Amino acid sequence: MTTTQQTPVHPTAAHGIPVLAELLGVSKQFGKGPATVHAVRGLDLQVRPGELLALLGPNGAGKSTAIGMVTGLTAPTSGSARLFGRDPRDVRARRRLGVMLQASGVPDTLRVRELLTQFRGYYPAPLPMAQVVTAAGLDGLEGRMFGELSGGQQRRVLFGIALAGDPDLLVFDEPTTGLDVEARRGLWSTLRGLARSGRGVVLTTHYLEEADALADRVVVIDRGVVIAEGGPDEIKARVPGRRVRARTSVDLAVASRWPGVARASREGPWLELLAASAEPVLRALLDRDPSTTGVTVTEPSLEEAFLALTSTTEATR
Repeated sequence: MTTTQQTPVHPTAAHGIPVLAELLGVSKQFGKGPATVHAVRGLDLQVRPGELLALLGPNGAGKSTAIGMVTGLTAPTSGSARLFGRDPRDVRARRRLGVMLQASGVPDTLRVRELLTQFRGYYPAPLPMAQVVTAAGLDGLEGRMFGELSGGQQRRVLFGIALAGDPDLLVFDEPTTGLDVEARRGLWSTLRGLARSGRGVVLTTHYLEEADALADRVVVIDRGVVIAEGGPDEIKARVPGRRVRARTSVDLAVASRWPGVARASREGPWLELLAASAEPVLRALLDRDPSTTGVTVTEPSLEEAFLALTSTTEATR
C-alpha cells in the first residue's frame, strides 16, 4: 500500500486567512559573551496574500535581520521561521519568493537583458520578459551593461530581478533609494498592483510617506521587538494630538499656556499649535480673535508617529 504525501502550500492563521511567511517567537544573536548583540528578540511576524506590509524601524532596529530570517539568508538563534509552510531555505519555497536587497552582488559586465534572462531561467514559470521590463521601468535599458547604469537605474534592474520568477511573495529592502520622483511613483504603482493581484509584498523603507501611501499594514520594530502594529491610520492614532494652524493676532505666549497645547510657534501672521484636541483650541482662538482666518487642522503624519513611538521606546530603556 502506498501513501501520497500532500505538498504544503501555506499554513492558515487562526482567523482563516492563509499565511505566506511567518516568524514565530524568533530571536537572533550575534557574537558570544559580553560582546553578544541581540538583533531580534522574540519577534512574531506574519505576511498574508494580497497585503503590502511595511516593516519600519530606526537604523539597527533589526529590520534586515528579520528580513534575512524570512528569506532564509540567516537562521534564527531560537524560535522558527516558515516560508510557504516550509523551512525558508527549502528550494521549493524559495522558488516562490522574489527578493530585492540593498546589496546586489550583480556582475557589472552583464547587460540588463542578460541579467533578466539569467534570473528568469532559475524559475519554472517566469514572468514574460516584456512584463518584467515594463513593470520595472527598464524600457530602453535592456542593452546597457549593469555597471554603466546610474544608481537609480541599477535599483530598477534589481527590482526587475525580484519580479523575474513571477513569485507569490516579494520582499523589497529599501527599493526606491536613489530613484527620482517619477521613477518612485512608477514603482509605487507596480507595488500596489502586485498586492492587488494576491501576492504578498514586504517593504522596508526610510521614506515614511512611502509606507503611509502604500502599506495595508505597518509593523514598527525597535531594538529587535515590535512596538506597534496596524494600518497606517491606526499607527498615527497611537500618537494623540492635532496640529492647528491659523492666521490670527492671538499672542504666542498666551496660546502656549492654553490647556492641552504641547507646542506653539509663530511664523509672521501664522500661529501653529500642537494640541491634544483641536476643538478647545479652535474655540479659544475664535474667542480671542473672531477675525481668525485660514484655519487648518491636520493629524500627525506617519513620520511624526514613528518618531514619537521610537523616542518613547528609547526613553523607557
